[in-house]
Amino acid sequence: MSRQEILQTERLILRRWRDTDREPFARMNTDSRVMEFFPAMLTREQSDSLITRIETHFRQRGFGPYAAELRSNGEFAGFIGLSVPSFKARFTPCVEVGWRLAPELWGQGLATEGARAILDYGFHILGLTEIVSFTVPQNLRSRRVMEKLGMSCNHADDFDHPQLPPGHPLRRHVLYRLPSQLRA
Repeated sequence: MSRQEILQTERLILRRWRDTDREPFARMNTDSRVMEFFPAMLTREQSDSLITRIETHFRQRGFGPYAAELRSNGEFAGFIGLSVPSFKARFTPCVEVGWRLAPELWGQGLATEGARAILDYGFHILGLTEIVSFTVPQNLRSRRVMEKLGMSCNHADDFDHPQLPPGHPLRRHVLYRLPSQLRA
């Protein structure tokens, strides 16, 4: 069981996943805008499997990527949360903050708002000493969120994602870090 089942911000409820999240999440995972910087769009089966893996992460670690819903109308918005990457790299083991939101909600500051709550949770409740985030260099939207969160990028930390083959156009990633002492 996770340490906290629900986090709330001004506009979001971050909560554990429900069966009713599966359909809108599957739609998101077949949207070319949402999946632009991922190797492939997900089938319904792959999307459902991802939710199962997320829930397993919650059970095993006590935290994970929360389903995000809008407080105004209860609409599923995507996910925002913490996870432990399954691959090995020079900066792992680590805890990553990540998000995936429906494109009609982009540009409203929701990813930043939700991620700030997640960072506070990670540092103040879980006692983490550092949280990272990473993406491909071309993903300027996510990089802007990372920078708004106060995360910093040192290009000496750039890496080739080990789960993508050499030559893959999305293999190169930038790593952003946020140590806990920078959080108020």
